[in-house]
Amino acid sequence: MFGISFSELLLVGLVALLVLGPERLPSAARTAGLWIGRLKRSLNAIKHEFEREIAASDIHHPPHNTQSLHPPATPEPPQPPRAP
Repeated sequence: MFGISFSELLLVGLVALLVLGPERLPSAARTAGLWIGRLKRSLNAIKHEFEREIAASDIHHPPHNTQSLHPPATPEPPQPPRAP
């Protein structure tokens, strides 16, 4: 996903084991997992809120350049020249 190989993950785990110790490592991993889960849920909620607002905005405010996409069905007759 982020271009992290298994050996890099193993190295990070080994450093965490050395820094935290075997007693605190499981609770630290659990806490990190909970925070990552909360962050993902928050980002997904924000993403869905933006998508919903954009969809609602598109329904209420259609694009302004619709005339350029759909030319008139019949051309207007030419105007006669005006006398000076």
